Amino acid sequence: MSVLSLLVVSKPDAPYLKWLSKLPAETRYVVSNKLAELEPSADRADAILYCMGPGLALQDVWNIAPRVQWVHSLFAGLESILFPALAESTVPMTNSRGVFKESLGEFVIAAIFHFAKDLRRMTRSQAAGVWDQFDVEMVHGKTLGVAGYGEIGRAAAVRAHALGMKIHALRRRPHLSIEDPIVEKSYSVAERNAMLAEVDYLLVAAPLTPETRGLIGAAELAVMKPSAVVMNVGRGPVIEEAALIAALQQGRLRGAGLDVFDVEPLPAGHPFWSMENVLLSPHCADHTATWTDDAMQFFLENFRRFTSGEPLLNQVDKKSGY
Repeated sequence: MSVLSLLVVSKPDAPYLKWLSKLPAETRYVVSNKLAELEPSADRADAILYCMGPGLALQDVWNIAPRVQWVHSLFAGLESILFPALAESTVPMTNSRGVFKESLGEFVIAAIFHFAKDLRRMTRSQAAGVWDQFDVEMVHGKTLGVAGYGEIGRAAAVRAHALGMKIHALRRRPHLSIEDPIVEKSYSVAERNAMLAEVDYLLVAAPLTPETRGLIGAAELAVMKPSAVVMNVGRGPVIEEAALIAALQQGRLRGAGLDVFDVEPLPAGHPFWSMENVLLSPHCADHTATWTDDAMQFFLENFRRFTSGEPLLNQVDKKSGY
């Protein structure tokens, strides 16, 4: 397979497209976010690189590209782009799962320290010129529960463990953590309340699937310590937002560090904007200066593997949705 045809579904002015110059010289590709502009090349396309958020749907491109043998999503989340025909096909799909894990892991540690050291109180007192001494909390010895112990969850856990925190993992296949040297306890989804009752900090890092939607709801939040902090870097709807707001407003949780939400951008007037016990990131915890460049370099490595017949990295379990 020496000459390949690639459909790149993207805004044509996206800066990360500069990396397409690194493709083999004989590669034929067309870049557009308009179906009519992709259609003339679609019938001979071997692969699709999908880089769109809201806009041109992957399914629409798939429908005009009968020869496609590989689909790659530049980003990690698949809940809005995976559709039945692709899921049921034998065509492999890959994504950027794990490419942004280091930055997300750092955000989790930042959120932990934000609450443990009450950084909001410090900055508020500094702005007011008030010498306000108070006791801060040590994170050493505290327990971090990770719901969704994949690459992002483990990246955060490695950092937390280095600080002396105990790690509890909640995952679909808990036996996979038996030999993990940093995991003290591992729980199945059915056992999640047992884990939640023990943790001081809860990290939600699960993808959004039918099984994970509402994984942490009112019943789950009710068993947590009032001193606990919830963090979400996975997808907003994995936590029932209304239940989380109620728990925070009623003092049944100490706080929340959130990078993802049910609706993004977060609407004006949403309760999270004005809540003192919420650290709010506008879904930018993984937006380093090179995040899209990193994602494109990962795609280029997979493209090399595709052309040489090597196994692709990050093959998606299309039936599970991640």
